[in-house]
Amino acid sequence: MSQIRFDNDGLITGVVQDATTGQVLMVGYLSEKSLALTQETGRVHFWSRSRNELWQKGATSGNYLNLVDIAVDCDGDALLITVRPEGPTCHTGAVGCFATDRHNQGFAHLERLWSTIQDRIGSPTPESYTVRLAAAGPDLTGRKLVEEATETLVAAKNHESGAGPPERVIEESADVLYHLLALLAERGIAAGAVIDELNARAR
Repeated sequence: MSQIRFDNDGLITGVVQDATTGQVLMVGYLSEKSLALTQETGRVHFWSRSRNELWQKGATSGNYLNLVDIAVDCDGDALLITVRPEGPTCHTGAVGCFATDRHNQGFAHLERLWSTIQDRIGSPTPESYTVRLAAAGPDLTGRKLVEEATETLVAAKNHESGAGPPERVIEESADVLYHLLALLAERGIAAGAVIDELNARAR
């Protein structure tokens, strides 16, 4: 706190970034109290300049921002807040409040898929394929993952020989990603933990 320089209104700018994708999700303002609440609760709180009150992101929508880290810039007058979002951050339903390049959009779509899978498992309905997968345990989710990986290999070999279009490789790869996320969700393992492992291996 000693490094932070609040402005004349007692506020500091907070740039919110997805810890998994690196996408900038939104910008908000924090007071000393909202910053303290963010650190205490592990969920990001802001100060609304228009309503002149504290507010917790996700309090009404359920789209919480779960705190990972807070960094102070070199001048002490801005914060970089890294989070793991639960659902879309923007009030429009978009993942974030800024236009992103295709690279970040791809990660954002995976985040949405992961959120959808978690929602299905958390609020099961009989017609949901994801729910049926999870209910059967790792035997079924694992077998389906292996099945889709094999189909991806076949599609790749067909493409190599000129017997199949690249679209089949793309479609089967999408199935692999979905079933991998379903397996992780069924085991209660956060998808972000896999990204963290990949980051730890990076040189």
